[in-house]
Order: sequence, then structure tokens, then C-alpha cells
Amino acid sequence: MLMTDPHGAPGIELLRQIFSSRYRLSKGLIERAEAAFGSQWSADFERLIVSMFETDDQLIAAAKGYTAFAFDSMRRQKAFEATHEYPSKTYAEAAKEVYFNADHMVNEYLPGLLLSHYLWPHHYRQIQFFDMAFLAPMARSSSKVFAEVGIGTAAYSRRVLEQIPLAHGRGYDISPSSCRYAERHVDAIGAMDRYAVLCQDIIAEPIEPVQWLICVEVLEHLEDPIGFLRTLHKAVAPGGRAFITAAVNAAHADHIYLYRHAQEVERHLIEAGFLVEQSFVATAFAPPEPTVPVPVAAAFVVCTGKS
Repeated sequence: MLMTDPHGAPGIELLRQIFSSRYRLSKGLIERAEAAFGSQWSADFERLIVSMFETDDQLIAAAKGYTAFAFDSMRRQKAFEATHEYPSKTYAEAAKEVYFNADHMVNEYLPGLLLSHYLWPHHYRQIQFFDMAFLAPMARSSSKVFAEVGIGTAAYSRRVLEQIPLAHGRGYDISPSSCRYAERHVDAIGAMDRYAVLCQDIIAEPIEPVQWLICVEVLEHLEDPIGFLRTLHKAVAPGGRAFITAAVNAAHADHIYLYRHAQEVERHLIEAGFLVEQSFVATAFAPPEPTVPVPVAAAFVVCTGKS
């Protein structure tokens, strides 16, 4: 089981030791996040680790998966810096390579994505924006029914379910591996009685509209993000709100639509019928030179314009 730690964060301490002794590429990540975000980050990350990884072996496997995920991202980003283009790939090809590749999803993609929410500063800053701009208003609302489309690891649905005890939701994804991982995640916090996970393509099978909708880093995975956004627009009830994000200039195995600027994402949202209420942009790191494209997290709180 996880070792004890005098500072009260045994999960973080064990992960720190795993990175230091086994995966030197990831050494120093925890220290930098602690310095940047302080005690709130530590409390958030510790709850995640302890709930999702009950044994040392599980956390070691997650650290291995994260490191492979991060290294692959770095390799692809380096190639992107040289060409300023993503490799040509169809959605069907990306889905076969990633979403329907159970071994890759379970051992690398999902643990890598989950830990990146806390280990990549621009990802955690996006979570902070989510808490302030979307989660807080939802907590004050009379309606606490929500949906997340492209649920991935269920990290964002988890925050809703943990922080709003009366919230009920549904999560949608096309990947069976993601659906199983999301169920495990929600079950780990004891919230399965308030949440349902559905393996469903919402374009082929439209979902019932909700007042609160979440869609994190899905647009760049698609050939036609505007068409998908129009489907999301129909999934937001009159007067409702959505939290929609996209990765900009971020090369990954399953990123096929290249957003070069956050403004392009905003234009797509407006073209799909949304009204932008708030936005947030964070870079992954400072560019070494002005011409070097840097990954950017672009997040928006939008409404339908109908009440």
C-alpha cells in the first residue's frame, strides 16, 4: 500500500520517488507544480492518486504510462515544430490507432492523460478556470444535471460530482476503454449512483439536452469540429451553459485538426451558434524562439443565447 509521508501526502511522495528513481524524464514535475500552485494543488492531486491507485504497483504502472505518453507527445511536438503541420491522418485512422486500441488506452493514454491534468501547468490552470467560471455557477444553479461529451478519464466529471453533492450526470465516449476507466474513476469516489457512462457517438445518437455541458479537448480530434459543435449546441438546453476546450498547436497521435490560435476555436464556437461568455488561454511553456509553435490550452464558457 502507499507509504506514509510526514507531510500528509503519501501518494504524491511515492510518485515523486518513482519519477526520481525510474523515469528521469518526469523528475522535477511535482516540485514545479507544488511551487506554482501550492496546497490546493497538493490536496487535489493527493485525492486523485489515493482514490485511483490503491497499491504501489498501480501507481508505478500509471507513472510508466504517463512517462510514455509524455515522451510520445514531446517527440511529436518536436516534429511539429519543424513542419508546423500535423501528419495527415483521418479520424478513422486515429480512432483505430488510439481509441479502439485497448492496450494503448489502458497502459499509456488514459493514465498519461489523467496525470497530465495535474502535472502540466497549463492543464491545471484550465481546471482552476473550470472551477471558477463553470463549476461555481453550476453549484448556485437550481439545475444540477450535467453531461460530459468525450469523457476520457472522467477527471472533469469527478470535480462536478465531488464538489456538488446534488449533481447528477452522464458521460459519453466512443472508446470502450475510456468508458470502463471513467466508470472505475467515478466508482472510486463513490458516485456511481449519480452518474451513468454511455459508450455512444452523440452525432449518430443525439443526446437529451442539459443545462450544463462539458467537452474537454475533443475538437482537435475531429475532421469537422464545426459540425460537432453544432451537435453540442443542440445538446445544451435553452439558457444552459457549456464548458468547451481545445488544444492548440499540440501534436499528439490523435490530433488531426490543427488549431493555430485560440481565436480560431472561438470563431468555430460562434459559427456553431454559441455566444462566448468567458475565455481562458494558457501556454504549456514559453517559446524558445518567437517562431516556435507552443501547445496552448484554450477554454470557453459559452451559452446558446436562448432562455
